[in-house]
Amino acid sequence: QVQLVESGGGLVQAGGSLRLSCVASGSIGSIGRMGWYRQVLGKQRELVATISSGGSTNYADSVNGRFSISRENAKNTVYLQMNSLKPEDTAVYYCNAEIRLPYELIPKLYWGQGTQVTVSS
Repeated sequence: QVQLVESGGGLVQAGGSLRLSCVASGSIGSIGRMGWYRQVLGKQRELVATISSGGSTNYADSVNGRFSISRENAKNTVYLQMNSLKPEDTAVYYCNAEIRLPYELIPKLYWGQGTQVTVSS
């Protein structure tokens, strides 16, 4: 059983910072790309940032230059450092990861349960 658990969400004033963490646990063979997405109630989930196993990153235009994604492979953890937060960054933030189980050849995409980020004006 593989689990992704996010932490670090909360309430912050505009201009402030938060750091989200997501830890993958369970029977894991290898982890490929990891990412952060966000969703506002009533809207589609959208990409925030992704990072490959080799460290290549990709950001949504709306967060580029303000957010930074990183990972610690030894800890099966991905982070999202969010700076200069804006009220429009308010959403539930989800992490995902492409995880190959030890006895399987094809990786599957796993999601965390989400963590709320609220930015007040």
